[in-house]
Amino acid sequence: MKFFAALAFTLTFPLAAAQGADLELWRLDCGRIEVRDLSFFSDSFAYAGKKRSLTDSCYLIRHDAQYLLWDAGLPSALIGAKPDEKAVLSPTLAVDIPTQLARIGVTPAQISYLGISHSHFDHVGQAVSFSTAALLIGKADFDALKLPPPPFGVEPKLLAPWLEGKAKAEPVDRDHDVFGDGGVVMLKMPGHTPGEMSLLVKLEKTGPVVLSGDVVHFHEQLANRGVPPFNWDRGESLASMERLTAIVASLHAKLIIQHDETHIGRLPAFPKSAR
Repeated sequence: MKFFAALAFTLTFPLAAAQGADLELWRLDCGRIEVRDLSFFSDSFAYAGKKRSLTDSCYLIRHDAQYLLWDAGLPSALIGAKPDEKAVLSPTLAVDIPTQLARIGVTPAQISYLGISHSHFDHVGQAVSFSTAALLIGKADFDALKLPPPPFGVEPKLLAPWLEGKAKAEPVDRDHDVFGDGGVVMLKMPGHTPGEMSLLVKLEKTGPVVLSGDVVHFHEQLANRGVPPFNWDRGESLASMERLTAIVASLHAKLIIQHDETHIGRLPAFPKSAR
């Protein structure tokens, strides 16, 4: 009986504690990717002949006096760069993250945690600007960064401070309660990469928000269970889509697919925030 009582306490305590934390969430502009052949994102020959503009969004979460930056967008070297009109994928960036944070009075040094959904270059591009933060990243992704050759879409140099031991890295291999009170939780969602993560943020007024990472890139993939051919594991990808859908339904959460411009508008435009 004591075991079950302890288990019940463990399961319920984070929910109660989260209600006491003051949580705030900002959506940041971390770039855009023009996709000139959307079939690049389907291993079942869907989307042939279609084009799409994908957003590259990042998020700042304030938990009382601490800050978590979720994803670090495209590299700042892309600011002012001309798009490649012939490339299947053409990334662009208008403004870097530190410039946006300055508008709300936050400096890179104030970021306690840099949470990364996965290791692809469009999610870690400006990570070095936050090298005083502890890096939270799926362990499988962090381990893969050290193995030659780098996996598809990965540029290890973008995470050099943590790989070289000059900054603190905290690889996680399961769901991870960032602040220890259930208010902000990394959710293990392997498939796109072996260490893929989503993020659950339990806001008081808005309600639960789930930031997708790259479990899917746009809402049609979730509806038809579409898997990109460059994903690490097809079966894991489908299982994570199922889990993501189930969590959103169970919590009546607001799902934000980070690359989908029809989804990111579900949160206020910066510098406004969600509470």
